Amino acid sequence: MELHIKQRVFSWTDSYDVYDEAGMPKYDVRADFFSFGHQIHVYDKRTGEELGSVHQKLLTLLPTFELVMDGRPVGVIRKRFTLFSNNYQVDYRNWNVEGDFLGWDYRVMQGSTEVMSISRQLLAWGDTYTLRFQNPANEFPGLLLVIAIDAANCSHDD
Repeated sequence: MELHIKQRVFSWTDSYDVYDEAGMPKYDVRADFFSFGHQIHVYDKRTGEELGSVHQKLLTLLPTFELVMDGRPVGVIRKRFTLFSNNYQVDYRNWNVEGDFLGWDYRVMQGSTEVMSISRQLLAWGDTYTLRFQNPANEFPGLLLVIAIDAANCSHDD
């Protein structure tokens, strides 16, 4: 199973369209225009209902993001201090993240089992990423994690 995330090129905030493997719109991802820190919301494309969000926690030493589903926090991702690479502590669903975050080629693992893989498409108009899932039940939680990692990658440039 796959999802394709395509960045909206002409947008004032972080916003993405997410498509299923058949190319049908599935999720709409939009950041708040006026907010302190990153506040990103994920909506069902068909119903317009908000399904989850990612909120940057303020007043922390290193970038920290809270993942929210059904109005309640379900996980946290924190940037770790490293000199030459991005490294994150993930407290979410017992998942670990391995690979190259900046190059967008990484895997999400639960123990020794791969939950999903993330890769960046080359030669695409705007940033385009492919998420491959082993289990359809991990689709939305996995999407939320990828959005949080993207926000954390961008936060060190702010």
